[in-house]
Amino acid sequence: MMMDAPEDINQRISSQVRRLRAAAGLSLDALATKTGVSRSMLSLIERAECSPTAVILERLAVGLNVTLATLFEVDTQSEVASEPIQRRACQSEWRDPETGYVRRNLSPSNVPQPLQLVEIEFPAKARVVFESHGRDVAIYQQFFMLEGTIEITYENQCHRLKAGDCLALKIEGVNIFENPTRKPARYLVASVTEVSSRRKT
Repeated sequence: MMMDAPEDINQRISSQVRRLRAAAGLSLDALATKTGVSRSMLSLIERAECSPTAVILERLAVGLNVTLATLFEVDTQSEVASEPIQRRACQSEWRDPETGYVRRNLSPSNVPQPLQLVEIEFPAKARVVFESHGRDVAIYQQFFMLEGTIEITYENQCHRLKAGDCLALKIEGVNIFENPTRKPARYLVASVTEVSSRRKT
């Protein structure tokens, strides 16, 4: 995979976090309290002065009630709508600085649909633990294995997926992704956000 320059993808994350935080009416302190990510780290992220890990970004996505993929999208408010296609050259790619796993956003950013597609390349022996407690929206995902093996632990049940397998889950709680083999794995993730399920506070 050809990667986006780190400064470019960090700038995109920075822009999205600032925009989403403002839309939610949250101060830096409020978002820090809600996510468990320190105010100083949030400030660095919003200034594009660091490369946050997947675990930190998932915490931010939970606190902002969006999918992780949303943090890598182009700001659609500043983008002129064109054809509903995301060309390969424009698909953003990001590597987790902690584990080396790579994610590529496949879906067009400027199309108002609830479905998001992401391709993941997961290194051999890598492991990521996502804590997805507290979203005010329901997010449903399906994982389709393209090659290799991945183990996804959800609600203390481990699902071992191989090429051709597809797993459907509602994303909440603690989710563990692990490649127990010596070969990289590659899979697709389809996410749908059910906005109507927003909890009343």
